Amino acid sequence: MSPTTMMILVSTLATGTIMTASSFHWLFAWIGLELNTLAIIPMITKRHHPRATEAATKYFLTQAAASAIILFSSTINAWQTGTWDITQLTCPMSSTLLTMALAMKLGLAPAHFWLTEVMQGTTTGTAMIIATWQKLAPMAIIILTANNLTPTILLTMGMLSTIIGGWGGLNQTQLRKILAYSSIAHLGWMAAISTMMTNILTINLIIYLMMTLSMFSMFIMTNSKTIQDMTLSWSLSPTIATLTTTTLLSLGGLPPLTGFIPKWLIIEELTIQSLTPTTTIMAMSALLSLYFYLRLTYTSTLTLSPNSTTTKHKWRFKTKFPPIALTPSLPISIMLLPITPLILN
Repeated sequence: MSPTTMMILVSTLATGTIMTASSFHWLFAWIGLELNTLAIIPMITKRHHPRATEAATKYFLTQAAASAIILFSSTINAWQTGTWDITQLTCPMSSTLLTMALAMKLGLAPAHFWLTEVMQGTTTGTAMIIATWQKLAPMAIIILTANNLTPTILLTMGMLSTIIGGWGGLNQTQLRKILAYSSIAHLGWMAAISTMMTNILTINLIIYLMMTLSMFSMFIMTNSKTIQDMTLSWSLSPTIATLTTTTLLSLGGLPPLTGFIPKWLIIEELTIQSLTPTTTIMAMSALLSLYFYLRLTYTSTLTLSPNSTTTKHKWRFKTKFPPIALTPSLPISIMLLPITPLILN
């Protein structure tokens, strides 16, 4: 793909997200979502492979259906209330339809099946965009309509997503699929807290974006696509191998790392709201996610020096990703826990 084409697509992607996040009219928000979808599809298919074409088709059909449901729900709400304002979503039927459509766009369970297949069928760089940037526009709509969405549906979807996100990643060997299930689990935590405290939702989203961006950047720099590839990352770059293990533990939500912040705050808030059974199930399902993060950590640290493997070296191809991309995201994804009160307030 030529640089000019790529620049146009990335600009359209950014424009669509900004338009959705900054608009208070349903039609403008819908146009932004459509721009987002249309810009990412050529990026998914740039490999010219049948698997990429299949992934693009699945992505297009899912996103188009979700956008149609959003337009349908906003039309019903405008019919009932006489306004197209996003914040004036008072019709119960529109609220339920919008909740389901946003869950489909984000990849929340039970509408999660497309996410793993799409991320596996495209390049690691495009998968990174799908797992990070593409979550911003639907999340912006959730934050704008948080007071009017259906809490029961979001809590149920959040609980299902954390369970399926942990369970689905257990037997995977492809790193993109593992990060797709990781995305489903993290989005489940965000969905559970979305109707109660949007500031915790925002903190969770930012931390998730930084951690996922760091992981994908390291996979791109070491050219790793499967768990087996991670065993050779030490010979390519000892620093990146060490940082990868730390970031994986942070994704799992272990305590002195940044990933513990959102789980801690969400568990505390859900307990205050007398949702202890839901909180317990979500906390237990986080152990499933932690298992496959620890498995990745184990395979990448097996070859740390001194090692006993027969293959100690990996071809050092020139990296296609500048290391400077890791500079802002790595400290945020590892070392933010001590300043939690400052972030929250």
